[in-house]
Amino acid sequence: MWKEEDDKLTRSLTFKDFKQALAFINKVGEVAEELNHHPWWSNVYNKVEIELTTHDAGNTVTEKDFKLARRIDEIYDRMKASNG
Repeated sequence: MWKEEDDKLTRSLTFKDFKQALAFINKVGEVAEELNHHPWWSNVYNKVEIELTTHDAGNTVTEKDFKLARRIDEIYDRMKASNG
C-alpha cells in the first residue's frame, strides 16, 4: 500500500528472492522510461523500497507520481499472481 507523506509516495515491496526483486526493478525501469518519470529506490535481497516525487514540481506529489504508482502496482500484482 502506498503512503503519502513528506511530499513523497512511498511503498515497500517484498519478493520471493533477490532474482524476483531484480526482475521487478527491470520491469518498472521500462515503464519509468516510457513515462519519463523515474523513482528513487533501494533493493536489499528480496525487499524493494520506492519513493516517488516530482522534481520539476518542487519535489511534491503530482499526478505523474500517482500514474507511475498505479503502473508499479500492476507489475507487482502480476508478478505475485504468477508466482502463486
